[in-house]
Amino acid sequence: MTIADTRKNAEHKMQQSIEAFKNSLTKVRTGRANPALLDTVHVDYYGSMLPLSQVANLSLLDSRTIGVAPWEKGMGAKIEKAIRESDLGLNPASQGDLIRVPMPPMTEERRRELTKVVKGEGESAKVAIRNLRRDANEALKKLLKDKEVSEDDERRAQDDIQKLTDRMITEVDKLVASKEQDIMAV
Repeated sequence: MTIADTRKNAEHKMQQSIEAFKNSLTKVRTGRANPALLDTVHVDYYGSMLPLSQVANLSLLDSRTIGVAPWEKGMGAKIEKAIRESDLGLNPASQGDLIRVPMPPMTEERRRELTKVVKGEGESAKVAIRNLRRDANEALKKLLKDKEVSEDDERRAQDDIQKLTDRMITEVDKLVASKEQDIMAV
């Protein structure tokens, strides 16, 4: 393994950590409706549990309402039950073939709780990135120990890994700040 391989590997894994963090942020509810909020809901479809998006069409009816249109007529009640029993705190209402899922307005206290959750998720992402930096630096030290690179090259590579880490952590901070602003906007 070379210095370039080590750096590329670290950058790839750090990018994956940021993608995982972005994915976890989509699950944090803001005041606005977002069909991605229902991604975690699974429905009993003839004995197997399927994601809601595989048995119904999800759409935004307005800024505070998600529309769920089941693909089969008999699925409406099961979908309603699955949404109600999910830990999202939503109360769907059936309107003919369409199920409306209104987003309850968030209280100031709930908004503050969610910003704490977002900050915690951000810290977890930063820890993951720092762990990847540590792993990359250990790989570089091993290359130096095995006399495959010079001390100068190893030092430059560690500085490069540190700059990469700083850039990724800055990106996480920006994502956290953006999500907090989203949550606190009334």
